[in-house]
Amino acid sequence: MELAIKIFQFILSISILVVLHELGHFLPAKWFKTKVEKFYLFFDPWFSIAKKKIGETEYGIGWLPFGGYVKIAGMVDESMDTEQLKQPAQPWEFRAKPAWQRLIIMLGGVTVNFFLAWLIYGCLSYFNGETSFDSKGNTPMHYTHIAKAMGFEDGDKILKVDGKVQNNLDKLSLDILLSDQVTVLRKGKEVTFNTNDDGKALAFKDENPKAFLTPRYTAVIDSIFNPKTAEAGLKVGDQVVSANGQKINYYDEFKDVVGKNVGKDLNIEVLRGGNIMPLTIPVSKEGTIGIASYKQIEKFATTQHFTFGQSIGRGFTRSIESLTYQIKQFKLIFNKKVQGYKKVGGPLAIIKNMPVDKAKDGSVSIDWTAFWSFTAMFSVWLAFLNLIPIPGLDGGHVIFTLYEMIVGKPVPQKVLENAQMIGVIFLLGLMLLIFGNDIFKIITDKF
Repeated sequence: MELAIKIFQFILSISILVVLHELGHFLPAKWFKTKVEKFYLFFDPWFSIAKKKIGETEYGIGWLPFGGYVKIAGMVDESMDTEQLKQPAQPWEFRAKPAWQRLIIMLGGVTVNFFLAWLIYGCLSYFNGETSFDSKGNTPMHYTHIAKAMGFEDGDKILKVDGKVQNNLDKLSLDILLSDQVTVLRKGKEVTFNTNDDGKALAFKDENPKAFLTPRYTAVIDSIFNPKTAEAGLKVGDQVVSANGQKINYYDEFKDVVGKNVGKDLNIEVLRGGNIMPLTIPVSKEGTIGIASYKQIEKFATTQHFTFGQSIGRGFTRSIESLTYQIKQFKLIFNKKVQGYKKVGGPLAIIKNMPVDKAKDGSVSIDWTAFWSFTAMFSVWLAFLNLIPIPGLDGGHVIFTLYEMIVGKPVPQKVLENAQMIGVIFLLGLMLLIFGNDIFKIITDKF
């Protein structure tokens, strides 16, 4: 059921983005009286799942979920149908229109994608507000071995990342991964150090690359999952103050002690009702005792609400922030030490990581807030990718059109056809590589 819900979410999100993107091309084309021969969700080589012709346009759904397209008469596109182009240009064809009209048609898709992200982020801010986990610099942090490999030391208080203050814990870890320098307060002195790429490489080998940094909180027990632990006398609300004679100030310290006593009995002391009580807890062969203290993280959470007017500006800001973070991540993808490209995945990886809402009874449903957040993020990312000046993408057409507007004469038709062919081959090869990488990860159980 969970997999089915994830697949449904992915198809729904992609369908919304593709239909609206292609509508961004379709509408200005119709406004400028340009003939649109096809409007398809997904690609339809050899056959389509459904199709219907209305007026001069055939609307349909293809079987290959790589995107979608509108086929505009008189335009060199991914279909590589050049027979029509051998005839004299007709007034209703794309190539017969002024360059400024063609530019608007080609920019329509990315424009819709960006405004869609803006709209979604604005609505999320207005209706849900924004919940973030804040750290005001004086919050004690827990640094894993990954963080220490980057250059952090126990007791460091993070002041700045690349010279900027970041109080949002949701973004702090990512900022550090993308950073060159971090400034901390260490033993009463301000220290700036270069973040080590070896540590970043370790982070990307971890299942959760951003989990190297968490706020510290006391070892108050929120939940008990292991019956043996409950039978040993531990109760929800107990605060662990010592373990095997070691004083415990924070929950992460307690987890470390538990992990070092695999398969043994652990002698602890807990604070309960103002009294210290000794207990002996059995540690499993996996190095756990079946407890959690995650609810304490909520004390770092703050929710900000926005008026309708504020949400408009906030939606724009969130769109730019989302795009900026994604572009910055290229430095990790192409870093020889970090090798972030190993974490890059295609549609199968996206489906695997689609958010779902899991209830206590084990049932799974759609987390609509997470779904729309993903759709907004993906929309602004598609806008950026489509603007890359590669023939076969909108950006390639835009570059050729701008050249014509600047130089005063169009690019030769043969050049357009050859460039489009090269672009299509490149994009198909890239798709095969991405899908192949997903499949390889599944086969080797590294997915």
